[in-house]
Amino acid sequence: MSREIDYGNLMHDAMRGLIRKVLQDVADNGLPGNHHFFITFDTAHPDAELADWLSDRYPGEMTVVMQHWYDGLEVTEEGFSITLNFGDAPEPLYIPYDAIRTFVDPSVEFGLRFEQQDSDDTESAPADRKPVAAQKTEPEDDNPKGNDAEIVSLDSFRK
Repeated sequence: MSREIDYGNLMHDAMRGLIRKVLQDVADNGLPGNHHFFITFDTAHPDAELADWLSDRYPGEMTVVMQHWYDGLEVTEEGFSITLNFGDAPEPLYIPYDAIRTFVDPSVEFGLRFEQQDSDDTESAPADRKPVAAQKTEPEDDNPKGNDAEIVSLDSFRK
């Protein structure tokens, strides 16, 4: 029996490590300059923790924005916890790294996408569902320029 190197999982581990390091830097020093993050995660992940009303409203996935207001950012080896503001209602979240589907910093056109490998993972959010803007925004911030980010996909490296 031959052994193969699992480049896909190694790359996912490296990408999650990058997210952990970025978030730890933000926890230690705050968000620098215009940096902000769009983080899409699987709300049904068994280790994700969020309010029932959020998981009911977003049963497959949810995108949160970490920008103007956040509190209590704590970074661990497995995930991070943060309190975000949803319509003037602070809500604590715990997001495991392996629940993250995309991580984008549109201020520098950087993004990571974790491809879903389970064929039975068909319960994602409807395509017409808009991202959750978990932040206090000014009117001109309602349409952030997040669509220009380059997303790194592992599918381009697979045979």
